[in-house]
Amino acid sequence: MVDVVLLGSAAFLAGLVDAVVGGGGLIQLPVMFSVFTKEVPATLLGTSKLAGIFGTGAAAVNYARQVRVAWSAAAPAALAAFALSFAGAYTVTKVPADFVRTLLPILLVAVAVYTFKKKDFGSVHAPVHSGNAERMFAVAMGAGIGFYDGFFGPGTGSFLMFLFVRFFGFDFLSASAAAKVVNVACNLSALMWFGYSGHLLWQLGLMMAACQVAGSLVGTKLAIKHGTAFVRKLFLVVVTVLILKTGYDAFVKW
Repeated sequence: MVDVVLLGSAAFLAGLVDAVVGGGGLIQLPVMFSVFTKEVPATLLGTSKLAGIFGTGAAAVNYARQVRVAWSAAAPAALAAFALSFAGAYTVTKVPADFVRTLLPILLVAVAVYTFKKKDFGSVHAPVHSGNAERMFAVAMGAGIGFYDGFFGPGTGSFLMFLFVRFFGFDFLSASAAAKVVNVACNLSALMWFGYSGHLLWQLGLMMAACQVAGSLVGTKLAIKHGTAFVRKLFLVVVTVLILKTGYDAFVKW
C-alpha cells in the first residue's frame, strides 16, 4: 500500500511539473526504479511512458482550450518527432549512448545560462516564421527532438520549450502548449514500441496515468493563472535539476 501511495504521489507531481515545463520523468522514474529493483528497465520505461502520455495529453487538451496553440508549427513538428523517435529507439540498440550522456549536461548549462542572462527571453509572443519557412523549421526541430527522445530522452520537454522560444519567437506559455503536442507524439511513438515488445505493466501504468492527469490539470491551471514569468522561473529550476542529475549520471555514476 505504501508503494502504491508513493508511486501515485510521484506520478501526480511529475504530471504537474511536466504540464508546466517538462521534466516530470526526473520525479517519476527514480521512484519507479527504487520501488521495482528487480524489474527490467525497459518495462519501467514503457510503464512510465504509458502514464506520461495520459498526463501530457491532458495538459495538451487543457492548453488548447485556454491558450492559442500554434498548430502551424506544433503539428509538423509532432509528425516529424513521431517518425524519428522510432529511428532513435532503434539506434540506441546499436550504438552506445555514452557520448550523449556526457554532452547533455553541457548543453543544459548553455540553455540555463542563455535563459538566465536574457531577462526578457520568452516574455513576449512574437513568432518569427510563417508559411513554408515555419513548417521547415518545425519539421527539422521535431525530427531532431524526436530522434533524441527515442535515443536517450531526459530533458526532452525542456529542450522543446527552449527551441520554441529561441527559434520560433514564442513566449514561454505558448512554447509550453506547443511542446506538449510534440511530446505526446514522442510518447506515443515510444509507447507503441514498448507495447509491441511487451515492456508494459498495464495496471500500474494506468493507475499512475490517472494521477498524472490530475497533476497535469493542476500544473496547466498554475501556468495559465501565473503566466509566462512563472513558467520561466520553473523552467530554470527544472533545467538546474536536470544539469545536476545528468551531470551525476555522466561523470560520477557511469
